[in-house]
Amino acid sequence: MSYRTADSLRSVTLDDVRGAQKMLSGVARVTAMEGSRHLSQLVGAPVHLKCENLQRTGSFKLRGAYVRIAGLLPEERAAGAVAASAGNHAQGVALASSLLGVHATLFMPKGAPLPKISATRDYGAEVRLHGQVVDETLAAAQEYADRTGAVFIHPFDHPDVIAGQGTVGLEILEQCPKVRTIVVGMGGGGLAAGIAVGVKALRPDVRIVGVQAEGAACYPPSLAAGRPVSLLSPATMADGIKVGRPGVVPFGIVGELVDEVRTVSEDQLSAALLLCLERAKLVVEPAGASPVAALLAAPDAFDGPVVAVLSGGNVDPVLMQRVLRHGMAAQGRYLAVRLRLTDRPGALATLLGVLSAVDANVLDVSHVRTGPRLGLTEAEVELHLETKGPAHCAEVGRALRDAGYTVID
Repeated sequence: MSYRTADSLRSVTLDDVRGAQKMLSGVARVTAMEGSRHLSQLVGAPVHLKCENLQRTGSFKLRGAYVRIAGLLPEERAAGAVAASAGNHAQGVALASSLLGVHATLFMPKGAPLPKISATRDYGAEVRLHGQVVDETLAAAQEYADRTGAVFIHPFDHPDVIAGQGTVGLEILEQCPKVRTIVVGMGGGGLAAGIAVGVKALRPDVRIVGVQAEGAACYPPSLAAGRPVSLLSPATMADGIKVGRPGVVPFGIVGELVDEVRTVSEDQLSAALLLCLERAKLVVEPAGASPVAALLAAPDAFDGPVVAVLSGGNVDPVLMQRVLRHGMAAQGRYLAVRLRLTDRPGALATLLGVLSAVDANVLDVSHVRTGPRLGLTEAEVELHLETKGPAHCAEVGRALRDAGYTVID
């Protein structure tokens, strides 16, 4: 059966969110609220981090999944639950189903990170790998639901899911009673909608700011059109908010209660992830770092106290390595250069001496002596360097040119 029912289109109220909070007692953690001295200095007001990356399963998704599955009728539970996800929602549904004694079938893309596939299985779910992109996986999960009668658990487009996510907002009001701005990442909009419902009902003066990745920003054109609009090909490293179309239910709530939707670049996401790791000692995935990216991009735009919701921390180690390097490059702390030199004994040592003199730390060296672009006496060297910022990068470039090297890249 399809997930789209009359019940799925009802509105979400404060009572729904409060009911979800009672239901989640002893199931979901009341996650920590950590202060950030660095961000507070940057914004000029207190900034706190709501650490949903430390939630069970590593993201806020457990909240909504548990409330949705707990609300199923006995015959629906017997039919089982099915969902499609590249990671966080899959793990949330898997654990919630296990806790409630419901069989869960999770469809995941064939290219999903192995740690996420393994974690979903470890929570007790049956995992089926299908499709190369999430849209193909989603279609397979819906077909399975129609064929078997299993209940499709949507990641964001259902009132029970939104009510569960809204418990994050109630915790924020309890942990930071003087909050004036809440910044939260947005994909389909379930988390932002839930927080907005709970917070605005109790504190209408609190400003709610949603954040989307530039390459997957489905809300700005949708809000402008007054209806959900699909993106042709959303693209971002932040797979947790990589959604091509807003959910119908959250779209109505976001349009009414969320004060502003901002977008951030991939460079800004990388820099935010790096900051969370270095300054806050928190492992956060790119989607979870999006509120911090918004603060870094426009620190004067937020009235404090500010709470930035770190929505998840399930980042593949390989992606983490790439993103951290990208973040260092965006901050001028990582430099890749390619140059040519004369292929003679001691040439590479001389080059490294030039870099040592300007205090550039060499991370990696690729030395090619034979190739179609090289002359008989030439060699090509690619260097990955750790630097101290944009000014230091410029100094390194000048030193190489002054020493007579031709920098290709």
